[in-house]
Amino acid sequence: MVSADNLSLERHGAERLDCAALPILSHLLALADTLAAERAGTRLHGIPALTALLAPDAALGHLAGVRLGPRARSVRAILFDKTADTNWALGWHQDRVIAVRERIDTPGYGPWSVKQGMLHVAPPAALLAGMLTMRVHLDAVPATNAPLLVAPGTHRLGRIAEDRIEAVVADHGSVACLADAGDVWLYATPILHGSAAAAEPGRRRVFQVDFAACDLPSGLRWLGV
Repeated sequence: MVSADNLSLERHGAERLDCAALPILSHLLALADTLAAERAGTRLHGIPALTALLAPDAALGHLAGVRLGPRARSVRAILFDKTADTNWALGWHQDRVIAVRERIDTPGYGPWSVKQGMLHVAPPAALLAGMLTMRVHLDAVPATNAPLLVAPGTHRLGRIAEDRIEAVVADHGSVACLADAGDVWLYATPILHGSAAAAEPGRRRVFQVDFAACDLPSGLRWLGV
């Protein structure tokens, strides 16, 4: 079984970058303090301070550009804030939707949904396969504080039917993505992932950002960050 220290983005679909966000951690913490907290996930849009931190020439945007190329840009952001009072669990799943500016019915795109007032749609699996998800840790995440679990290699399987997920995880195994404050985890967006409730819950704030390097068809436009 592969360990977290040996995961690579290309082979396994996940990779940890130790201390990659440490130089800007104080800025991220200050930003998090201004946002709605202690909930399963706050979707973020139109926040200039965050947009600046994710720009292609900024530290976090540069990390994405190294993997996706010069057209990489942030297309969705969520702040997760898990505490003793919001100690949720998350079953195994794939991220399957993107945020867009307006609804334009397009072959291969759907179903549509609205999450916290933002329009989302499920795109073709091939589009998700070309995306990158970044998780920037504002707090330490030891094994007892509900680290994200990933099933290595499942990013290569396309869209996985719900009734097959349990068997796929059993076949591929799982790895706990431990982190120190300032660490960054990169994931292939379609990778199977989940988390348990924390055994010893503490503050666990994470900025999760999706990046893409392509335009959408038929006039669809990314909502962006």
